[in-house]
Amino acid sequence: MNVRNLKSLLLALAVIVVTTACNNNQQQSASKDFINENIEFAVAQTKLMLQALGEPTGSNYPRRIRPDGTVGTTGMRDWTPGFFPGSMWFLYELTGDAQWRDEARKWTNTLEPLRTFTGHHDLGFMVFCSFGKAYRLAPEPGDQEMLVETAGSLMTRFNETVGAIQSWNRFRPWDTPDEPLYFPVIIDNMMNLELLFFASRVTGDPTFYNAAVRHADVSLDVFFREDWGTYHVVGFDAETGEILRKVTSQGYSDNSTWARGQAWAVYGFTMTYRETGYTRFRDAAINAANFFIDNLPEDLVPVWDFNVGMPGFYPQGTSHALVFTDRLHLRDASAAAIVSSALFELGELTNNQRFIDIAIQMLYSLASPAYRAPLGENANFILMHSVGAFPQGYEIDTPLVYADYYFLEALVRYRNLSR
Repeated sequence: MNVRNLKSLLLALAVIVVTTACNNNQQQSASKDFINENIEFAVAQTKLMLQALGEPTGSNYPRRIRPDGTVGTTGMRDWTPGFFPGSMWFLYELTGDAQWRDEARKWTNTLEPLRTFTGHHDLGFMVFCSFGKAYRLAPEPGDQEMLVETAGSLMTRFNETVGAIQSWNRFRPWDTPDEPLYFPVIIDNMMNLELLFFASRVTGDPTFYNAAVRHADVSLDVFFREDWGTYHVVGFDAETGEILRKVTSQGYSDNSTWARGQAWAVYGFTMTYRETGYTRFRDAAINAANFFIDNLPEDLVPVWDFNVGMPGFYPQGTSHALVFTDRLHLRDASAAAIVSSALFELGELTNNQRFIDIAIQMLYSLASPAYRAPLGENANFILMHSVGAFPQGYEIDTPLVYADYYFLEALVRYRNLSR
C-alpha cells in the first residue's frame, strides 16, 4: 500500500471513530435526559401522593385507585405495603435527597410488626422491598435482625415433604370451589426467596439457602409448560408431596399464561440465578423471558393474559374472566415494569444485549403518555393501565403500587447501566 492510500485509509478510520463517538455521546445524552425527566416526574408525583396520604398509620399504604379517583389504601398484612416505602428508597437512590431517605425510613419502620407474621407467603414483598432497601441504602441498627427474623417467619411455611413454601392457606378453584386446595403454591412465591437468600448470607445459616433452592427447583419442575409459559397455582398434598391440580386464580383459564405470573417467573428465576449461580435457573429465566418477549404486542406492554385472543387456544378450567368479554384485551403495565427491571439484570448476568435493549424499549414505552400518568392525576400513581385480578373483577385497568415500584427499579438499573 502506498503512502497516499495509507493516509486515505487512516482518514476514513478516523472519521468512523469520531462519528461513532458522536453517536454514542448523543445516545448517552438522550438516555440521561430521559432518566432525569422521569426522576423529576416521579418525585413530583410522589410528593403529591404523600400529601394525600398524610403520616403513616400502619393502615394507609397506597395500593390502587378508588372509584371516586382517590388513592385506595391497605393495611400492613396485605401483600403490598412494602412497595410504597420501597419506591421512596428508589427515589433516594436516584436523587440522593435526604428527604426521600427520611420518608422511606418513616414508612418502612411502620412495618416492623411483620417480623412475626406467618399468615401468608408474601413477606418478601412486604419486608424485603422495604427493610431490604433500607439495609442496602441507609442501614440502621436492627434492620438486619428484622430481616432475619422475618425470614424465620417465612420458613414456618416451608414443607419438607413438598419441598416448597405454602403460598396461601387454601385456594378454591373456579370450577370446583367445594374442593379447595390446602397447600397451594403460586408462581409469585419465587419473588419471596430473595429474603431467604439474604438471611443465609448474613447469618451463615444454610437452612434458609437450602429451602430457597428446593423451592426454586420444585417451581422449575411444576410451573413451566413445554413452551415455557407458566401455570399460576399448583396444589399439593402436604403429606405426600403429590401434585393434585394445576389451576389459575388470576389468569384467563387453568391452561393459560397469566402475564404477571410469567413476569414473576422471569424476575424470580433471574434473582435465583444471581444468588446461586446454578445454570438451570439461568436457563429457566432466559426461556421464560423469551416466552414473554415473543408474545408481546408492538408497544411491549402485554395483555393481562397471553392466551386471550390467541388463535387456536381453547380455555380449560375457565375462570370468571369469561364473563368480562368486553374488556379481555386490556394491557397490564405492571407485568411490563416487572420484566423491564428483570431484563436489565438478566441481560447483564448473561451478557445478552438483546435483553437489555428490550428492557430499555419497555421502559420507554411505559414512560410514554400511553402509560405514564399526567402530573397530579391517576391518584398520584406514576403508571396507568395495570390489571390486578381480572377474573375477580378487581383492580381492572387501574394504577397499582407495585407497577410504580418496578418501574422505578428499572429506572435505577437503566441509570446504573448508562453510567
